[in-house]
Amino acid sequence: MLKVLYAGSPGASAVMLELLLKDRSLFESGVVISSVLTNPPASQGRHRELIPTPVHVVARNANIPVFTPEHLDGKFRSEMEKISPDILVCFAYGHIFGPKFLTILKYGGINLHPSLLPKYRGCSPVIQAILNRDKTTGISIQKIALEMDTGDLLYQKEIPLDLTETADSLLEKSAVLGAEQIFRILKETAASGNLPEAKPQKGDASYTFAVKKEDTKIRWDKPAEDIEAMIRAYTSEPGCFTTAGGVNLKILKARISRALPAAASVSASKNPALKGPAELKPGTAAFFDKKSGIYIACAKDFIVATELQWQFKKAMNYIDFMNGSRNFIGTTLQ
Repeated sequence: MLKVLYAGSPGASAVMLELLLKDRSLFESGVVISSVLTNPPASQGRHRELIPTPVHVVARNANIPVFTPEHLDGKFRSEMEKISPDILVCFAYGHIFGPKFLTILKYGGINLHPSLLPKYRGCSPVIQAILNRDKTTGISIQKIALEMDTGDLLYQKEIPLDLTETADSLLEKSAVLGAEQIFRILKETAASGNLPEAKPQKGDASYTFAVKKEDTKIRWDKPAEDIEAMIRAYTSEPGCFTTAGGVNLKILKARISRALPAAASVSASKNPALKGPAELKPGTAAFFDKKSGIYIACAKDFIVATELQWQFKKAMNYIDFMNGSRNFIGTTLQ
């Protein structure tokens, strides 16, 4: 029996874990997910309620032992030595595995990374691909090495992008495609007693870094296509934000428009603050169209916001938002 320690935390990682658990042929091949490693529950919301990670929830529902250490220290290694997993499978866990921990595992560890390594090494490859409006990205399954994302490659697959992807949708797609190959690698390892052959990474490396809050603040002096890419890249967490009247406002979904609707000229005549479309200051909430959304001026073109969220409030579609924010049009967002 090949005992797998699965490591991950966010929703996309939970999707992959669910797929691994769902495939009965994996168990019949002598592979079992024997334990799960995930981040500790985090306090969320106004009441700071402790919420377990999505991976934790999936493992708990499947009656799999879950470990949530703050640090992968000596105490945790002692616990791992007792259960003696054979191999680590990791997707979006967010911690570095040291040499002492890796020696516990008979076959070491493998990691699903959502980029075509060595491009976009680090913790935010999906975000970077969307921000850069790349036409292709991919997944890599690598052997875990001591230096981040430098391990030899067991598998790579290219993913075409159509510039409508969000971080959530692209991560979930990566999870589904990755699970298919993790199945294969684990089955082959159980059957042969060895990991499949891996090849060194080739090409110039590039790196991504942890997202900071200031990275997600919308700068309205940028073109609409840059702002729309930001919204897709940071949805659903942490979400892009701006401020209106000193209150934080997240814009969760939007599209690009090259111009205001014809009806906007009527709105401008009734609201002197809007003036003419050519005179709009970037960040101006210029027009509300019941059929399409809220038009907001950028340095070039407009974004049309369709889902928004006031600080400490629930996300709303643009119609519900406007019903509760009737004086929003004419506001200049900062």
